[in-house]
Amino acid sequence: MSAPESSPVHSTQNRTDASIRSGSLGAWFQRLPGALLPGALRPGPALGYDMMRAYLGIGLFVRGVLFVTEPELLLGYLQDVHSWFLPYALVHFVAVAHICGGLMLAAGLLTRLAAAIQLPILVGAVFLVHSSGGLLNPGQSLEFSALVLALLVVYFVFGSGELSVDRVLREAETRTAREVATPSLIPEMPLRSHQALLARAANPKS
Repeated sequence: MSAPESSPVHSTQNRTDASIRSGSLGAWFQRLPGALLPGALRPGPALGYDMMRAYLGIGLFVRGVLFVTEPELLLGYLQDVHSWFLPYALVHFVAVAHICGGLMLAAGLLTRLAAAIQLPILVGAVFLVHSSGGLLNPGQSLEFSALVLALLVVYFVFGSGELSVDRVLREAETRTAREVATPSLIPEMPLRSHQALLARAANPKS
């Protein structure tokens, strides 16, 4: 006997079920990389926000190292200052602020404080140093400094983001606060008095 032939309706239904299964598997495989990653590492605006903060911090750190190794680069902008102490003090302050603040920004540690330390430096760079060169300067120092200043304002206002040391510290502080037992408002009877009352109730003749 020959095998019964499947009807066109059953074959169409089987093809539809197979396509649905393959489509769901394809969508599942597309979501798999994001599903295996922690929430802070999943592609999205939050990850871009953290990556921009890390890039900004690393750039400021490199700039600070450059000012330490070649302080004459920064001293050239301070030629009009008629003092021998103030230019060198500003060079040391800018270098230390860029190095320490850049590392803090890159790690997301005390992000608002790190950005606040950089703000006076970048305000001076934009409005006092590079503003005379204009926007059509081939070196583009004014545009770059203004961009860094705008990013620092953003991180000063909105904070570090998800992928940061600040978030880890906040979560640890929250867990610690939850683990602390709250004291009871109902006074408890001392253990010995409670045992004595139970003993008297059990032996009323004594």
